[in-house]
Amino acid sequence: MKMSGGVEWALHCCVVLTASHTPVPAAKLAELHDVSSSYLAKQLQALARAGLIHSVQGKSGGYVLTRAPESITLLDVVQAVDGPGRTFVCTEIRQRGPFATPADACTTPCPVSRAMWAAEDAWRQALAAVTIADLARDVDATSGPEALVGIQAWLTGGAS
Repeated sequence: MKMSGGVEWALHCCVVLTASHTPVPAAKLAELHDVSSSYLAKQLQALARAGLIHSVQGKSGGYVLTRAPESITLLDVVQAVDGPGRTFVCTEIRQRGPFATPADACTTPCPVSRAMWAAEDAWRQALAAVTIADLARDVDATSGPEALVGIQAWLTGGAS
């Protein structure tokens, strides 16, 4: 399954938001990840439209998670950024060409469609089984418990 680069950016931002007790400005998130502010803004807007993050206005404004990180799945983020539609679309190619199967004989999806949809369903189940909290714990396990603490300090100006 192919996902846009925005999914990766959005997931990283959600993990970072778990480390902050205050709203995080989009510019700080872009700087932290060394990514385009304008492109990241689109991903943040998609997350906000999906109700996963909320924009806080004002001098100390920025973004916060709207729910506990344990209740936001990777599938939630993927669907917010890339949309909920299927990745595989059957065009009924079996009904074309010199050996076309008549439309009235195509009463069930073809083996290709069934296999692709089964793979997509497994992929979606795998994404739904992992939460933002799981990712944050993995950051602690692979980068050390000080990684997100250091990011939080950097976001609030306490470290550089």
